[in-house]
Amino acid sequence: MLTAEAWQARSLGAPDQVLELIERTYGAPEEGRLLIKVHAAGLGLPDLLMLEGAYPGMDALPAPGQEAVGVVVEAPRGSAFTAGDRVMGLTPFTEGIGGCAQYTYVRENKTRRVPQVFSDEQAAGFMLAFRSAFAVLVQRVPVTEGQTVLINGASGSSGTALVQLGKALGATVIAVARTQEQRDFCAQIGADHTIDPFATDVAEAARELTGGRGVDVFCDSVGAEPGTQALKAVARGGRVALLGYAAGSWLTVDPMDLVMRNYSVSGVYAGGFDAREDAEAYDTLCDLAEHGLITTPLGSVHDFRAVPQAVASLRSTRIGKTVVRVA
Repeated sequence: MLTAEAWQARSLGAPDQVLELIERTYGAPEEGRLLIKVHAAGLGLPDLLMLEGAYPGMDALPAPGQEAVGVVVEAPRGSAFTAGDRVMGLTPFTEGIGGCAQYTYVRENKTRRVPQVFSDEQAAGFMLAFRSAFAVLVQRVPVTEGQTVLINGASGSSGTALVQLGKALGATVIAVARTQEQRDFCAQIGADHTIDPFATDVAEAARELTGGRGVDVFCDSVGAEPGTQALKAVARGGRVALLGYAAGSWLTVDPMDLVMRNYSVSGVYAGGFDAREDAEAYDTLCDLAEHGLITTPLGSVHDFRAVPQAVASLRSTRIGKTVVRVA
């Protein structure tokens, strides 16, 4: 039994008003969990949505940090991990237990040993974004070498993971991002082309880049009108992956347009796969990372004491992965 500091919300609301440092007690981990000493934690837009009461499946008041990296302190009998292992994994965040803490639990079936090429900060931001990208480009709307992928909201943590995994799979990647800084970042991590949605019609630009044919896959985490307009870039027989609605609502699909152009629309939730599918995804991703084909595109790294400010920044900071350095 040990006691350590952890960030926890006392109610729903703005991060700087409701997040506070508490003393949390940790007992021996139950079966299927590991107790780790946290080195760093990853943040994403869902951490902010939880505080706003807009994230499904929450069973407790939120604690930020869906993913964490650190060293195993204690593992239950029969675990594949032992004390001292350096691991990265997903926390039981729906229960109000997050990674922005000096110690935390991680779910063993969603935990892996850290690739040797990763720093703590890179490891802290790897599992969630790349698991989502794998769910999109491998499991739900599989992309093959030579195809073209259009990514809306490409500069955020999920978007940058899609850019990198798309390139690793041999696709041509077109990244849509709002600012020059965001577009430059996408280009630096591998995007073949970038589009400014304020300067040009995204669908027209994408069709021009594909010789008038349109894109094979459209990944949308923005939604609303920007997503609906970009949907016009999908080629006949193409595929659409819906990941999120950063603009406030999902994009609108016209059933007649869907039928006449023979494209398909798939919802993607990385948490909706079975243990075998998860294991395949995590093992493949770690192998790609070990071979230098993908890596966490870090955006900003924050101090442990600045967690409320880090979470608040998630609405406006859309460049790479946001990470909190704990130890």
